[in-house]
Amino acid sequence: MKLYQYGVLGLSLLFSAVALADFQYQETTQITGGSMLGMMKFASHFSHQAKDIGAPIVSNVYVQGNRMARIDPQSIQIIDLDKGMITNVDLVKHTYTQMTFEQMRQQFQQAVTQAKAEQAKQQATAPPPQQKQDNVQVSFKVNVRTTGASKQVSGVGANESILTLQMIGTDTTNGQQGAFAITNDMWMAPEVPGYDELLEFQKRYAAKMGDVFTGSGLSSSLAAMQPAASQGMSDMVKEMSKLKGIPVEQIMRMGATANGEPLPAASEAPLPPSSSGPQMPSVSDMAQQSATNVANQSASNATSKLASKMGGYGSSALSGFSGLGGFHGFGHKKQPQPPPPEDDAAAQQTPAATVLMESTTELTAFSSAPIDSARFAVPAGFTEVQPPAK
Repeated sequence: MKLYQYGVLGLSLLFSAVALADFQYQETTQITGGSMLGMMKFASHFSHQAKDIGAPIVSNVYVQGNRMARIDPQSIQIIDLDKGMITNVDLVKHTYTQMTFEQMRQQFQQAVTQAKAEQAKQQATAPPPQQKQDNVQVSFKVNVRTTGASKQVSGVGANESILTLQMIGTDTTNGQQGAFAITNDMWMAPEVPGYDELLEFQKRYAAKMGDVFTGSGLSSSLAAMQPAASQGMSDMVKEMSKLKGIPVEQIMRMGATANGEPLPAASEAPLPPSSSGPQMPSVSDMAQQSATNVANQSASNATSKLASKMGGYGSSALSGFSGLGGFHGFGHKKQPQPPPPEDDAAAQQTPAATVLMESTTELTAFSSAPIDSARFAVPAGFTEVQPPAK
């Protein structure tokens, strides 16, 4: 009996040690290309803040049981699942905010209620005399594939997997398509000691946030507005389950493509080394594009209409893409071209794309060494302020 009790005690101590194991690593992220980087570099002549847009951001991430802290030179974020709270610390202003998951749920719920009330008010007070038919059909496409390529990343052997996601807008009047696309070129290491602690924390955190979105009614409202998004999320979960290993390096691209095609990955279509991304076309380039790219006009229109359905960042990005010459490649400055031959099928086989932003993230300095609990606390002397409304 005593032997049994000692055995149970030993197993409980072992499991406790595993559950409370510490894990830490360093994450370096840098915007490495795309037309937005070029525009921000131009803006850096007028804004000091924009000047640092291309500088690497180094964050130290610490996981201890149900707590995670992400620390960079300007901020700290602390997620405490036991307290159900997220703390954001501003190291520049010496202030911090705290918000519980319940407060977050209430804010989302209030936003959903206000949005529905405003929509009902607009429909009641100013009904449109004639309902305009929406001629853009939105769909989502997600895919994960393993290329078989391998390389060393910070001394660790890694294999390549590529995730592609497209939000495709199809103009139902003519069948032409345009897509807002994300491609993540991931180099996966087979194993890193202690990384399971991070994965388990992320699962618990995702479950908490799922309760926030579901409880606030936000997820159901979004699904009602865009039914295709629900299927897209389901497909995302299915495809992500194919990934094996730890993403020690990721090169993510955001952009727009013609005909709903995926955005080529960084390893498959590197950006021009002579520039930090696609160049802005001149007035003559735009005139030439207008004259020679009539065949792509419908696809460009589909992308513009998709942009108007997205709103916010996506709208400005895609509308800007469409207005700056449509689908003509990865930013090589377009040169005047002779009239195309009668049979231009070969040129039409390769779908063109524009990269709006490319960023590179690398994980290094993995460690299971004990973490000082001070990493998960607000520094002394900081002032609490109210968090901004969501």
